[in-house]
Amino acid sequence: MEIDGDLAIKAETENGQTHARIPAARLRDLVARIGGTRDRFLVVQRIPDIPDVFAQVWHEEGGDYRLEHRAAGHLFFGTDLDDPGRVADLLTGWARERPGWDTGVDWEPIDLGPQEEVPELPDDVREKVEQCVRERLRCGYDSRQVLAEIAEDHLVGGEHGERPVSKDQAWRLVDRMWLERLAEQEAWGAVTTDPDRLTRVFETLDAAGITARENFTCCRGCGTTEIGAEREGARGFVFFHQQSTEGAAEGYGLALHYGGFDGSENTTTAVGHEVVAAFTAAGLSTEWNGDPGKAITVTPLDWRKRLVG
Repeated sequence: MEIDGDLAIKAETENGQTHARIPAARLRDLVARIGGTRDRFLVVQRIPDIPDVFAQVWHEEGGDYRLEHRAAGHLFFGTDLDDPGRVADLLTGWARERPGWDTGVDWEPIDLGPQEEVPELPDDVREKVEQCVRERLRCGYDSRQVLAEIAEDHLVGGEHGERPVSKDQAWRLVDRMWLERLAEQEAWGAVTTDPDRLTRVFETLDAAGITARENFTCCRGCGTTEIGAEREGARGFVFFHQQSTEGAAEGYGLALHYGGFDGSENTTTAVGHEVVAAFTAAGLSTEWNGDPGKAITVTPLDWRKRLVG
């Protein structure tokens, strides 16, 4: 599936870079680039992420490209190719879910070994972990990896013992709940949700010289301290933190914190007005009295945040 010409994928490279919703030409560039030290592989997932469905490429300078893809149902295949352009074409076909994208290539099955039995969690443990994961799923910003870590650590050292949830149990619970949330999203259809609009507003502000970050840090204090590292030549900033996300997901308004990097009230006020204007143009209502010391609240909001992964 493509949106505005971009592939609905997220690609991660060994050097820690993440590239989401990129055009096919950019994916081709990433494939051609890999091969150097600490930049030898590319892992691609669809958006939204589907458990156990991904493609990946490994390449070292002077060698072939190892292309692998995994499909649901414990199916894993790999092949060796010498042409990065061919690799990029195959990945693009995979990303677009084009029928027959994998034909014309000698794929070999990869043995994943037997699947280990994962014991069920006790009901009281499972219910508590499910509640925690469900709240984070509703917020919509965590990946499956992050959610699995949260699930594994949620009850550590409490009344249920030192570590009542194993890594495998955490992953199984998260994948089940992730798929349930994706099924809920299907019922939304192709409608543009309020969080979709919010993301577009933030992208517009970021491009206009205001550093805009969603779900940024845990609280206002940490966000205000750390936003300067995101400046990159911008004149001002706007962000909302994780606690604000949780409030929005629970049905409350979303508090936006903003300011000017020069520290002046005039710049902060000007940034505030620009933020309000951008949200108004996107059809989202805000509450703000023009005081640079007060947060801007986006309300009302129907918080239906689509998962990425």
